[in-house]
Amino acid sequence: MPSHTYEPRDLTARARIRDTALEQFAEHGFASATMRAIGDAAEVSLGLVQHHFGSKDGLRAACDEFVIEVFRHRLLVLNDKGQLANPNALADLAVQAPLLLRYLARSAVDDSDAARDVFALLAEGAEEFLSSTWPDRFPPDAEQTRDTAAVMTAMHSGIAILLGPIAHRMGVDTATAQDSMRIGAAVMNLYGVMGQFTASATGEGIQAAMQTLREETAAEQETTTDMRTKENE
Repeated sequence: MPSHTYEPRDLTARARIRDTALEQFAEHGFASATMRAIGDAAEVSLGLVQHHFGSKDGLRAACDEFVIEVFRHRLLVLNDKGQLANPNALADLAVQAPLLLRYLARSAVDDSDAARDVFALLAEGAEEFLSSTWPDRFPPDAEQTRDTAAVMTAMHSGIAILLGPIAHRMGVDTATAQDSMRIGAAVMNLYGVMGQFTASATGEGIQAAMQTLREETAAEQETTTDMRTKENE
């Protein structure tokens, strides 16, 4: 079972190889990273890398497992503290464990199992937050709840993954708590004005148009299904 915290000073050979692989995969991508280069960077032989992980696929699986376990533990802590919906939560993780976020960002581009699993963990937490906070609007297991939670998760995880460019644009140092709070304040400001926009005449018009489009699409699909059913009779 992987450690619940990211400890780059872990001195075991297997952990050192895994940590080096995290760096190599994050920097170069899975396709470009090689077992030999990982072994050289970890100052171990290629044979020892193969002994512990078998193949590059096995090494990536170990990295994925480690990242997923770290995120699962962090999310449990955030859930206990009622902080799952806090836009600062992932930004704080990016400051504490930037390598894991870089690895996850690369995994997201590759659409790997780790990226999907971590996203699913985050989305499940977002669903729980929405359902417990606004149960009438976001009932548990409803399609609208799942959709909204998925978009919310993408927004918050995107902030963490793109923290470097965001910080550069804002001219801040993400290593400080004050700057992390500034990013969170920007998110809340955005949520506030978007709420006002949604309630405006323009926002209501967009929502009405989207509802009409959904109804028309559903009617077209029903008509197509009926025609196919008759053709097969």
